[in-house]
Amino acid sequence: MTLIKSISGIRGTIGGAVGDNLTPIDAVKFAAAYGTWVKAQRNKDNYRVVVGRDARISGEMIQSLVMHTLVGMGIHVIDLGLSTTPTVEIAVPLEHADGGIILTASHNPKQWNALKLLDAKGEFLNAEEGAKILDYAEADTVQFSDVDSLGDISINDAYIDIHIDEVLDLPLVNLEAIKDAKFKVVVDGVNSTGGLAIPLLLERLGVEAVKLFCEPNGQFPHNPEPLKEHLTDLSEAVVKAHADFGIVVDPDVDRLAFMDETGEMFGEEYTLVACADYVLSKNPGNTVSNMSSTRALRDVTEKHGGTYEASAVGEVNVVTLMKKNNVVIGGEGNGGIIYPTLHYGRDAFVGVALFLSLLAEKRMSVSALKASYPQYYMSKKKIALTPELDVDGILKAMEAQYASEQITTIDGVKIDFPTNWVHLRKSNTEPIIRVYTEAGSQTEADALADRFIAEISKIAGL
Repeated sequence: MTLIKSISGIRGTIGGAVGDNLTPIDAVKFAAAYGTWVKAQRNKDNYRVVVGRDARISGEMIQSLVMHTLVGMGIHVIDLGLSTTPTVEIAVPLEHADGGIILTASHNPKQWNALKLLDAKGEFLNAEEGAKILDYAEADTVQFSDVDSLGDISINDAYIDIHIDEVLDLPLVNLEAIKDAKFKVVVDGVNSTGGLAIPLLLERLGVEAVKLFCEPNGQFPHNPEPLKEHLTDLSEAVVKAHADFGIVVDPDVDRLAFMDETGEMFGEEYTLVACADYVLSKNPGNTVSNMSSTRALRDVTEKHGGTYEASAVGEVNVVTLMKKNNVVIGGEGNGGIIYPTLHYGRDAFVGVALFLSLLAEKRMSVSALKASYPQYYMSKKKIALTPELDVDGILKAMEAQYASEQITTIDGVKIDFPTNWVHLRKSNTEPIIRVYTEAGSQTEADALADRFIAEISKIAGL
């Protein structure tokens, strides 16, 4: 089992030994470190932190531990209960809070959970601030409050509705066109909070929602990462229901993928491409995605007269470059849409609304929409790590081996060939090396990934 402590938070599997897994003691320790960080930001009488969770089985336990740790430090907690990552991000500034915590392990299986940490703007902490929290956790110098200075907890279960209101108020969301189109959509909520939120959003948009795995009980019916091989039930349901398309989100609803009317994946990489195409057609400008995302975003951006740039992988890195480049829309190729007009965070709510606006205005099928974009194919594979592997040494060896090609090393090693690319990097959230490739056909992309996996295995002696 695993406990991963990183600048983006703490993530691990439930149960087992303290320090090796995400146990109650580890949850309290890192919640206290975060509370210490919150208080260090500025000296004031009252501190406020927003806390929400996805529907994981361990969520209620972990949330109770986290909230009461903060209460013990004299911090007032706004409890959103079952919520989503982007909803908590929106709630933090609206509540004039000092930060926020989301209890979710995103796309990881049900035995995982995590503390995702936000600043007062409702954005993920940067590397410097994240490192401070790790230092506080190791220093073990937390100061708790006396009995007359304890914090308290207030419950606010209205924020999913508030989030939907914020999305529908966006000028580019064409509510009238969406309602007129009379869409029918199948929603796979992977038995987490997306099963609550996305059907509510669709109802407000005048879209008929056919629910699939929308009971928020934390019993994920399939691997919760929204990839083609995990979504056979959604494919069958879209065809059976004669739906216009299918929607799938991850457990905390910051990633979004679509399935066309024939039951074929639109492609999570093309979620951002389509939403950017719509936004740039109304508001031309620049875009950003991470280094592991499709070249199709670059092509669409340049079509609309803008400039595209790639950041290191990680939402905080994307957001930093988006702000620097004054970007109108950006995100990650894993289905994460970041629309600054709403907030600087990946948000499936706004992705759904923008995609429906595009589809309603173009009056075409989802399969025809996909065919209208530059066609790239991606392979996303991984190699499991063992403790004795020198991963940095492996990546250095690969960099040296391909020194004659265009190399980028701001995040692992990315090798750009004329018609394809490969990106090799250590995961921030799992003990693996990710091997992402993109090419002009799926066969070529898969073969390129397999080639690099074989080369890495040879170097590592696997």
